[in-house]
Amino acid sequence: MKYRELAKTDLTLSEIGFGVWSVSTSWWGAVSEDDAVALMHKSLDLGINFFDTGDAYGEGYGEEVVSKALSSHRHEVVIGTKFGYDLEAPREPGKHQERPQRWDPGFARKACEASLRRLGTDYIDLYQLHNPRLAAFERDDLFDELGALVTEGKVRYVGAAIGPDLGWLEEGELAIKERRVPAQIIYNVLEQDPALEFIEWATEEKVGLLSRVPHASGLLDGTFTRDTKFEAGDHRSFRKKEWLEKSLKKVEALDFLFRNGDGTVGQVALKFALMPPIIASVLLTVTTPEQLEEFAAAVDLEELPEEDLARARALHDENFGLGEKEPLKSSVAG
Repeated sequence: MKYRELAKTDLTLSEIGFGVWSVSTSWWGAVSEDDAVALMHKSLDLGINFFDTGDAYGEGYGEEVVSKALSSHRHEVVIGTKFGYDLEAPREPGKHQERPQRWDPGFARKACEASLRRLGTDYIDLYQLHNPRLAAFERDDLFDELGALVTEGKVRYVGAAIGPDLGWLEEGELAIKERRVPAQIIYNVLEQDPALEFIEWATEEKVGLLSRVPHASGLLDGTFTRDTKFEAGDHRSFRKKEWLEKSLKKVEALDFLFRNGDGTVGQVALKFALMPPIIASVLLTVTTPEQLEEFAAAVDLEELPEEDLARARALHDENFGLGEKEPLKSSVAG
C-alpha cells in the first residue's frame, strides 16, 4: 500500500480507502455483519488504514460495525464519519430518498456524541458534514461548535462530503475556498465534472480531497454487461435501463485507457482517480474479498499517460458522442 497526507491535516491515509457504506446499507446488495467485519480485517492486512462511514448508514449500523471490526486497532486506523441527517425524522421505508437535515450547533454536538458512542472511541479523525447545502456553510455558529469539538479533542479535523449526486458546485467552492476544509467528492473517468474544478481549487488552496465512487456505481469495475441484473434494494435497480446501456457505451469509448494500462479495468479506474496529487485517498465500494484484493493492488500500477488522460477528458467533454449532457444538480436550482 502507498500513503498520502490529507492536505490541511496531519492525517496520513492509504491511497485506497474503505467506503463502509457498501457493507452497512442495502445499496450494493446485502452483506452480513460477519462478512463486513472480515472485509475490514482483510483491508488492514492489505495496508488500508482509512475507513469512511456515516451516522446515516444503516441508521448508525455503519458506525457500529466499524467498532466491531476495528476497536482493537483504533490507533492504527483513521476513521471518518459524517453527520447532518436527522435520524429521528420519519422516513418512508423501501425508498432511496434523503432524510431532513439539521445544522444547528446543538444537533451537531448531539450527533457527534452519538457517533462516538457507536464507534466506541473518544475521538473522530475526520468529522464531515454529510451532503451539506449552502445554508450549512453559511452558519458560523455551526463551525464555531465544530471548532469547539476539535478543541475538546472529540474531533481531530472537520471536513465535508459534497453531494449527494454530481454537481453541487457552489457547495464545493464554499467548502474548499471559504471554510477551507477537506472535501469528499465524486470523481471518476465517467464523471469528471465538476470534480476537475474542485481539484483545481483544492490544489491552489492546499486543501485535501477524497474521491468516492471511483468505479461509477460499478460501471468501471469490469463486471457490468447489458444483461446485468441488480438485487432488490440495490440503488442501481431504481435506474432506468437506458442508464446502463448509455453508460456501457461510454465505457466502450474508453477502451484505449483500459487496454493501454497494465492492470484490470477496475484497477485502471482507481489509478485514474488517484492521478491528481491533491486527492489523498480513493474510497472503494466493495462487497467481496476478491474485489478488495484486486483493487488494493491498483496503487502499484504505472502512472497513466498524459495523452490518455487528455483523450479521456475530451471524450467526457463531448459526452462520449451521446448527445447533450444532463445538467448537473445544484441546491440553488433545487
